[in-house]
Amino acid sequence: MQHPATAKRPAPDPITHYENFPVASWLCPAHLRAPITALYHFARTADDLADEGDATATQRLQDLQDYRQQLTHACQTTGAAADTDRKARWASVFGPLQHAVQTHQLPAPLLHDLLDAFAQDVEKTRDGSGYATQAELVDYCRRSANPIGRLLLHLYGVTDTQALALSDDICTALQLINFWQDPSRDLPRGRNYFATDDCERFGVALADLQTCQQTQSVTNLIAAYAAAARARMLKGSELVHLIAGRAGWELRLVVQGGLRILDKIDALHFATLRQRPRLRWWDAPILLWRALWM
Repeated sequence: MQHPATAKRPAPDPITHYENFPVASWLCPAHLRAPITALYHFARTADDLADEGDATATQRLQDLQDYRQQLTHACQTTGAAADTDRKARWASVFGPLQHAVQTHQLPAPLLHDLLDAFAQDVEKTRDGSGYATQAELVDYCRRSANPIGRLLLHLYGVTDTQALALSDDICTALQLINFWQDPSRDLPRGRNYFATDDCERFGVALADLQTCQQTQSVTNLIAAYAAAARARMLKGSELVHLIAGRAGWELRLVVQGGLRILDKIDALHFATLRQRPRLRWWDAPILLWRALWM
């Protein structure tokens, strides 16, 4: 029987954004679908604040600061005082998130890391700056992607060092794959994830990136990036054998979704400055078959 207080908790909104991987699908353990969906909406809403619409950088940073304050409130208050004001901005996000934080003792620093990464995106876009090295980009992934994997492992009750390291590999790979999938969208928005030292090494001109010119040098660089992302994903894929039950099967599909996007990037001959590959419904049987044989 459902507790009356629990019954009043706001339910997370349905997931409507396109993603390269399943989110709280039927494979996910039923008791974890609500907290996972709450985490997804928390991250997706923050990402949209940093990226969508026509707000100025100053307004985006202020919105993210307000969002962080609401996160701090959700993580610090308990009991009857913890109920989020349902008239407050983002109440539909922080009501379910607050319940997830309290019920599962989610680590607040991981949630704040995500907001740090989104604020960094705004600042770099505002300043027209990119990443000097791959190490800087991977550090960004440490805050923009890896916290999600670690939060999921926390919900699954998996805490050993090996699993956390493998999760970081998967999440970083997924973030990098997203970068090499999306330059045709990111570059016109002023987001450049091509490391400066790599561009110099491959002879890629900044002007070509700014105008989305798919030169041979750009193609070669994206090919190298895609190969590195694939290697990182395959390394992290060992995690699927450490996660039992349905959660492990959902993780298999997450991994295969990332690898399938890499296949599509390869099929485009790495010309993703011209076209954005994406998963379609007919990719599902391929993902399922490959997941079965991992």
